[in-house]
Amino acid sequence: MRTLLVGAIVIALHLVSSSTLVAADLNILFLGDLGHHQPARRFDQIHPVLAARGIDLSYTEDLVTALQPAALDKFDGLLVYANIDKIEDNQATALLDYVARGKGFIPLHCASYCFRNNDDVVALIGAQFQKHGTGVFRTVLSDAGKTHPLLKNFQSFESWDETYVHVKHNERDRTVLEYRVDDAGREPWTWVRTHGKGRVFYTAWGHDERTWSHAGFQNLVERGIRWACGANEINVPAYADRPAMKPKRTDVKPFEYVEANLPFYSPTGKRTGNDKPVTRLQKPLPPEESLKHFVTPEGFHVELFAAEPDIGKPLSMAWDERGRLWLCESVDYPNDLQPPGQGHDRIRICEDTNGDGRADRFTIFAEQLSIPTAIAFWRGGAIVQDGTQTIFLKDTNGDDRADVRETLITGWGMGDTHGGVSNFQYGLDNWIWAMQGYNQSTPEFNGQKAQTFRQGFFRFKLSQSDPPKVTDLEFIRSTNNNTWGLGISEEGLIFGSTANGNPSEFMPIPNRYYERVRGWSAEVLRGIAESNQF
Repeated sequence: MRTLLVGAIVIALHLVSSSTLVAADLNILFLGDLGHHQPARRFDQIHPVLAARGIDLSYTEDLVTALQPAALDKFDGLLVYANIDKIEDNQATALLDYVARGKGFIPLHCASYCFRNNDDVVALIGAQFQKHGTGVFRTVLSDAGKTHPLLKNFQSFESWDETYVHVKHNERDRTVLEYRVDDAGREPWTWVRTHGKGRVFYTAWGHDERTWSHAGFQNLVERGIRWACGANEINVPAYADRPAMKPKRTDVKPFEYVEANLPFYSPTGKRTGNDKPVTRLQKPLPPEESLKHFVTPEGFHVELFAAEPDIGKPLSMAWDERGRLWLCESVDYPNDLQPPGQGHDRIRICEDTNGDGRADRFTIFAEQLSIPTAIAFWRGGAIVQDGTQTIFLKDTNGDDRADVRETLITGWGMGDTHGGVSNFQYGLDNWIWAMQGYNQSTPEFNGQKAQTFRQGFFRFKLSQSDPPKVTDLEFIRSTNNNTWGLGISEEGLIFGSTANGNPSEFMPIPNRYYERVRGWSAEVLRGIAESNQF
């Protein structure tokens, strides 16, 4: 009866494993529990990722059944992510013998606080968790990690996680691959061990969904599983969240400065008698010298397309279907916003006519603008954000100079000139998408008044008439501070960025879907970037 029961339970373990996308070359038992780390949810995150890579995970919380020789032998390796205080002697023997016979053992994160009643199992893991703080950090590779086959073509990554500190380190047959480094020193973070004919892989990464959803963590776990299960060549895609950068050039000239009366903002926000305003202004560099200061990834370099005196200060730009660069140039920004039609700013077309990669023809398309911050093309013309208004400009006689100027939208707030509208982009839905900074606006168009909004995504729809009219305008979703960046993926997904520490955010669901349900409201969007360091 006992043998039949074990067989039945092992079959059940396989049934909770969903179908793989490719034929599985490794079968791993994932042992979890009902604790606060929520192993079942972490299994749901990692399983489809590994299934696509040929590793099939089977989940169980049944410690008694899992740690029996007949059950373990069905799998190439055992992954533990749980808080299980105690292990029985027969279970410990089964686990130690399983690994010694050549199988893989993959304890992750909180598993280093499991089975604390058995010193042999703690030694098998390699150390025991003692305490932690929290924070965003990046590990560093050890000297051994830089050459170990498990980490070939792998760079460390950055994530929020618990800052584990371990005790009871078993350095016998252990190789530390990564350290977490702080003011207290180097904490062993990721390591491998051998035990008999078997192998152990451990990493302290993995407190919650933030790390488990990280491509770097997923890549590392696959590497650990494959190595623990006997692979000497780790055929896993290379991982790097930061490209290899070229070194800074050393043939640059020293900066030159002049004395100047500059606007001063105290770091405390309050003027005091101890404030020391900045009075030195760096002189601009010639384009050829400025190019030397760019630091690019390996395989990339910067080339000059256009420079002063052929162009002025650009606020926005766009490439047309003929490969011409359209620049929104400003003199008025940031302190001299002018009434509509009385500005000193312009739109210039920069064209490379001989194919050498440098603009050699410069045409003023439109003038008398003031702080133009966005441009997009529409039916032979250009939609431009001109300070407090959105306008349509078009050349009708072929001289590349606008002779049509129509106001499309008014009512844009410009109390702060760097909190305005920006980044017009043509969406796959045939609307123009854009961003509104933290100025509060009540747009008016075609005899209609839109809702009042500030800082976030919005879009507007144009008629097919010539010149067009705005037929609809919708505020999409709020962002967390002054908003400028906008990106649309090839699938039509919408991404943005804001000014302060938020280089990337995803726009998942528009406000209109929340507003249809009484009592619902959408949350302000937060960042999705793993780091704001660029």
